Amino acid sequence: MRIAIVGGGIGGLALALGLQQRGIACEVYEGAPEVKELGVGITLLPHAVRELAALGVQPQLEAQGIENLESVFFNRWGQFIYREPRGRHAGYSVPEIGMHRGRLHGVLYKAALQRLGSARIHLDHRCVGLQQDTQKVTLAFQDVKGQLRPSVEADIVIACDGVNSAVRRQFYPQEKLAFAGINTWRGVTVHKPILTGKTYLRIGTVDTGKIVIYPIIDNVDGHGNQLINWTTEIRQPEAGMNDWNRPGRLEDFLPIYQDWKFDFLDVPALLRNAREILEYPMVDKDPVPRWTFGRVTFLGDAAHPMYPRGSNGSAQALIDAATLAKLFAQGGDPVQVLQDYEAKRLPATAKVVETNRTVPPDFIIMKADELSGGQPFPGTIEDLVSEEELRRISDEYKRVAGFTLDNVK
Repeated sequence: MRIAIVGGGIGGLALALGLQQRGIACEVYEGAPEVKELGVGITLLPHAVRELAALGVQPQLEAQGIENLESVFFNRWGQFIYREPRGRHAGYSVPEIGMHRGRLHGVLYKAALQRLGSARIHLDHRCVGLQQDTQKVTLAFQDVKGQLRPSVEADIVIACDGVNSAVRRQFYPQEKLAFAGINTWRGVTVHKPILTGKTYLRIGTVDTGKIVIYPIIDNVDGHGNQLINWTTEIRQPEAGMNDWNRPGRLEDFLPIYQDWKFDFLDVPALLRNAREILEYPMVDKDPVPRWTFGRVTFLGDAAHPMYPRGSNGSAQALIDAATLAKLFAQGGDPVQVLQDYEAKRLPATAKVVETNRTVPPDFIIMKADELSGGQPFPGTIEDLVSEEELRRISDEYKRVAGFTLDNVK
């Protein structure tokens, strides 16, 4: 059976490694002409680490990232709202890890080269279309200069080519990204450890300014400082949609955070000292009724692009990959395998897409702001809402996303 994986990102490489583990051959076609350490931070939640551990790469990831100790929530005045332990510190058998996205991709790429062999990983192959009949799929590719490459025939095609998937576009040609007026800016800053040095922080809400902060590289400069990843979000429908293809500008968002100077962190200084700033729109797509069309299916962001909240995009792609690899290993009609995969994963991921829009993890801060009338609260958060209620909100998100303690063995 000839399996073609279109896209060599996190989901595509995880699927290739999962198939190889089970003795199933595949070919990976990646549009980029070379693999570079790109991007900023990523958090690997326990259900993501579980799948990466099954692929045999957990030790490499732990060595290159920082294990999170806790997640802490503050409002935009720096008032404490909620704290909970994370990963192993919360009783999971695996850690929660913050790391550079490029390092995660590099670990998976190196493993794929070693296990599949470089002859099965084809760079500079951007998919521009496909045709299929009852027996095969024919894929068309271009190189980075726009020149056509030889077409490729496969029995099965899995589209792992991201939110702007060319394969998905063939089946949903009129589909557009869903933009609800939220823009983001992301960056990394060399900074002394914040709180425990292993803390994942959320401060503020998307309506008045929000920032997510966590460390991704320890002792980055030999002087005990860390590389800190941060992401700012603000809802400004009148501002229009940010552009993926240009660097972010500090002046576009720094004024929102100018007064965020707390005893534990000077947020404006963190932003001003950034090594680099990238801008992105907060976009997803409405869930679709099907991913599988004959011998073709979607995986990861090509299947269920979601808001990058709760660190769940990569986790859901890894679960997709593990699910599909296991189904292929069971044998049977490969077309039916794709349908069974869709039946298992489409409803679950559609729920995560919806929840990331409406009740994301930082709903805890939104709830506190609602109860305080959008003002600083006197006393402590317990005067407004119980810790048990905030824990219930947190646990409900974990349930929807599939990483409650009971779900991750």
